Amino acid sequence: MLSGPKGEIEHTAAEGNGPVNALDTALRRALCRVYPQIEEVRLLDYKVRVLGGAKGSAATVRVLIESGDAKDRWGTVGVSHNVIEASWQALVDSFEYKLYKDAKQKALRRKGRRSGPDRGPR
Repeated sequence: MLSGPKGEIEHTAAEGNGPVNALDTALRRALCRVYPQIEEVRLLDYKVRVLGGAKGSAATVRVLIESGDAKDRWGTVGVSHNVIEASWQALVDSFEYKLYKDAKQKALRRKGRRSGPDRGPR
């Protein structure tokens, strides 16, 4: 369940090749309606590291996700006692970074159009 930019709630479910793939698919279903550029994001690498292995299955895990689009690659991290929660954190951060990156590039392009050698700043 996700809350959208205007407060609307989106319920989604998905199947996948394991729980992280299902989580990724469900998250994309919920987000792509409002943020279509999420479709461009590809999960390129997924790693889990156990922190404090002496605790056995109660240890904290760190999930490292490498994502990318047609232009860039970036990494995100999630940390939790629960591997699904850590994966969720890293996936959400990956999608948020894509949205941030695209918004920043769009603002730079707009700024570049407004000021130029013949036009000056507005």
